[in-house]
Amino acid sequence: MSNFSTILLSIFMVMFWLFRAIVAVCTQYSIDLLGIVAYNLNLEIIIAFVTLICIILIIKRKMIGVLAYVLIYGLYFGEHLFTTLIPLLQNQVSLSVDLSMNLFSDFVAILLAIFALFDMLIDKSRKANPIDKRTDWYFKNQKYEDELKARDQREDKNEYKFY
Repeated sequence: MSNFSTILLSIFMVMFWLFRAIVAVCTQYSIDLLGIVAYNLNLEIIIAFVTLICIILIIKRKMIGVLAYVLIYGLYFGEHLFTTLIPLLQNQVSLSVDLSMNLFSDFVAILLAIFALFDMLIDKSRKANPIDKRTDWYFKNQKYEDELKARDQREDKNEYKFY
């Protein structure tokens, strides 16, 4: 996790995870949190635990973590965003504060998932054998290694006798 974008993205993902955990607790106890509710409380709790695993995998730069994160958030939040946005655009439903806050929350979740996917795809240091210029001059420099071997091959001029 050497990229600044990955660090920021993981911070935002953890913040959104905490926000959704607070939303789930407030929904459980029927506390109004700006009109934002958990759509399916049982599924939201499962998604919260799976999201923690995905965030850890994203920090470790594993593609399976990003794909799972995009899939989970796309199915859960994307489905609600799509089913709410279509009637809203066709003027079948009026926009209220509760609906707009839920749509904003869905939109942020989808954007986080897409940005995480793009960050993983664009990152060039995620290869199996990355090139690191800070250490490769020492570890992958054959000329330097040959000089060290030549210095170690010198003969010992002292004639020690062991009795």
